[in-house]
Amino acid sequence: MTMKVRDVMPNAENSTNFDVVTDSQTQVGTTLDNLKAAVQGETGASAKYAAFSKAAQEAGYEQIARQFAATSAAEQIHIKLEVAEIKKVEPDYEPPAAPDACGEATDLNLISGALGEIYETSDMYPSFIKVAQEEGNAAAELVFTRAKLAEAVHAELYLDAYNNIDAEDDRQFYLCPVCGYIHKGDDFEKCPICFAPKSSFKVF
Repeated sequence: MTMKVRDVMPNAENSTNFDVVTDSQTQVGTTLDNLKAAVQGETGASAKYAAFSKAAQEAGYEQIARQFAATSAAEQIHIKLEVAEIKKVEPDYEPPAAPDACGEATDLNLISGALGEIYETSDMYPSFIKVAQEEGNAAAELVFTRAKLAEAVHAELYLDAYNNIDAEDDRQFYLCPVCGYIHKGDDFEKCPICFAPKSSFKVF
């Protein structure tokens, strides 16, 4: 699963997939409120994917275990970026502790992961991006935008793993340390979201 590299980095101005779903479930506040909500959501997702990784490993799904581990780490990148923006306003802000999480059957965990990532890419982050634009907060808009684009790829990878759960291969997952994009396999040169070079990626 790949995301094509464009001539310019994708953003809300030069892309046409930033609309908010019509039945939005996102509670929207100020950009500061939204950053805190994003940190809360990403913290839960990261913990959930770490638990899913452990469950997949125990069930014998080695590649899927690595995928969940990579995605858990990707959410940590988003958390770090969002916390940095919050601390510009509230230097004493302390992010929430990771909640307890456990996994179910791996096929169900993959669907759970895909649904969560689809929500973030089609509802939560587009909603937060609009507020950041209205407030003129370009830094928060960039953080939300990169997370939104990465989550869409995470969802695609989860569905691919779900469809091929009984036909795993030995390809590795490459995690962009800048934006949390994940590439399956080594057939790429740079991140299609932030243009970070392949040499900087972490391998799972």
